[in-house]
Amino acid sequence: MTSIEAADAIRCGVRSVFPHAEVDIIPAADGGEGTIDTLLYSMEGYIEEIETIDPLGRIIKGRYAVIEESKTAVVETAAASGILLLKPEERNPLVTTTFGTGQIIFKALESGYRKFIIGVGGTSTNDCGTGIAQALGVRFYREDKSEIKEKMCGGLLKEISSMDISGIHPAVQESQITVACDVKNILLGEEGCSLMFSPQKGATSEMACQLEENMKSFIGIAEKLVNRKVRDIPGAGAAGGSGAGLALFLNAELKSGIDIIMDACNFSKRIKNADLILTGEGKIDNQTAYGKVIAGIARRAKSEGIPVIAFAGILENADNLKELGIADYYQINSSPAPDKKFMMRASEFLQETVKIAMQKYKNM
Repeated sequence: MTSIEAADAIRCGVRSVFPHAEVDIIPAADGGEGTIDTLLYSMEGYIEEIETIDPLGRIIKGRYAVIEESKTAVVETAAASGILLLKPEERNPLVTTTFGTGQIIFKALESGYRKFIIGVGGTSTNDCGTGIAQALGVRFYREDKSEIKEKMCGGLLKEISSMDISGIHPAVQESQITVACDVKNILLGEEGCSLMFSPQKGATSEMACQLEENMKSFIGIAEKLVNRKVRDIPGAGAAGGSGAGLALFLNAELKSGIDIIMDACNFSKRIKNADLILTGEGKIDNQTAYGKVIAGIARRAKSEGIPVIAFAGILENADNLKELGIADYYQINSSPAPDKKFMMRASEFLQETVKIAMQKYKNM
């Protein structure tokens, strides 16, 4: 379900128990899939479509949004570099690239936009944003001084010996770029992009370790050449290290994606008189606290003293949810691994689970 579809299912579940309830829908995103649609739901704007490539280099239609009032281009890494663009058997973060996302940014720069929100999340990649940089004109070289002509990917990071950033699109220097991160993880280590997130993108444990070593090699060289430390910035590990890459090559500012979305939607103002907030994720697990939608919503709700109920397709390691400010939580699926048949009926199951939660709330 999209954020908007899930919100509508929740509204139906609430109304089945409280038919006269006032329900305010605020679609949310954290920088991953749905960021563009969520912002356009709350703000005036339009979509620009362009030809680009997917994570494996195949031609696809990409897109970015333009927010009319501020003339801001909104780019999603998931639109060209997303994991959902690949079949499960195609997922391999050693070979996937963010080059397509770089092409979208290039096109927006060429069209005259100088203010950007780049949502990083939901990617199939682990290339530290080198694909993006390459598409914008950065050149990477091997030890023998030969240029790496292949699209940059996680597997090629170890081959980088030097780079030339002089060819980067000149408009980058005059642009204001904000990165909406879906997590606050740093680049390296147990909670970095390679070891924590690459297994979700198709990496074996052996591959994850290889990707970590490749990342260490690259970032050591890159930080020295650019004279900028980025590896420990919160969000550097987002989207396979794209957070770090965007900070490194585009001097971008990294922020919590959910905070950017909530500010754009006037979230804090709109919840002032709420009795209850209902939210959800496809999966709630030990990553939820690292800047995901639910964590951001719970933090602001807690400051207003408003209880939050969370719903998930899969629920794992939910012990820390109470600490985040979640009053109650539910799994809408009875199976630990929902199949395709269940997912086709996710809206129905979400609505029914919300109904159960509301009946419990009514009797409290």
